[in-house]
Amino acid sequence: MRYAQLVMGPAGSGKSTYCSAMQKHAQTAKRTVHVVNLDPAAEYFDYQPTVDVRDLIHLDDAMEDEELRFGPNGGLVFCIEYLMKNMSWLEEQLGEGDDDYFLFDCPGQIELYTHMDAMKNIVDALQALNFRMCGVFLVDSSFMVEGSKFISGTMAALSVMVNISIPHVNVLTKMDLLNAESRNQLERFVDPDTRRLMDSDGSRFSERYRRLTAALARVVDEYGLVQYHTLDLHDELSIGQLLAVVDNAIQYGEDEDVRTHEFEMPDPDDGEAADEQLSRYLQEL
Repeated sequence: MRYAQLVMGPAGSGKSTYCSAMQKHAQTAKRTVHVVNLDPAAEYFDYQPTVDVRDLIHLDDAMEDEELRFGPNGGLVFCIEYLMKNMSWLEEQLGEGDDDYFLFDCPGQIELYTHMDAMKNIVDALQALNFRMCGVFLVDSSFMVEGSKFISGTMAALSVMVNISIPHVNVLTKMDLLNAESRNQLERFVDPDTRRLMDSDGSRFSERYRRLTAALARVVDEYGLVQYHTLDLHDELSIGQLLAVVDNAIQYGEDEDVRTHEFEMPDPDDGEAADEQLSRYLQEL
């Protein structure tokens, strides 16, 4: 069994930074985590990818081709669909190791996840390669401190959850960039009562749109469809807790055999030998 996080979210939500932080945290914990760049438009990221889709196709290839002449958005869609048609290349690059753990750093074009089948098809192909996957959807916390913006971001997350159809964890990123007042205000969004949020929202909607937004809030609230976890990249505890949540979602490590130690009972009449053997046993643990 192999494990993977599909790291998604709007442009600027911190996907590449998240992958880099998770990889460094895993190294500290003596775990090996590979990062795969699936963004053909990426220019810079603070990690060395194990696999880079730009080795197969780059956004510039689609935009500068004399026949295609795509713009940035159309070119990105073309690149992802090209990857889908060449999954054998990705399979070869990923290798055949067991118990591997990958982070797939995805593009920030939200329509790839909300209503197009490209990313869903890639997920299906990875699952066929024995990957147990979890979607990690990132939202910039600075945009989620108002009720109306919270509902908008939540509906985007819900649309991705429905379309991709894998275990899902939603994350509010860049918590370290918020001031104390915004941090305190954000607490009510982590496990929210959306109806209360809409009642306290100061946005001036017409009555029709207010009722629509309130109805969407009730759907999210009553069915408990979307919940958020926070991430502060300056706090190792925050990173570790989030990684534990994702590991639990994909059941990472549950297939490992329980380690056992042979322990020979010492002679009860020889107290010094018993203490020495017990000490040695505890050190082995």
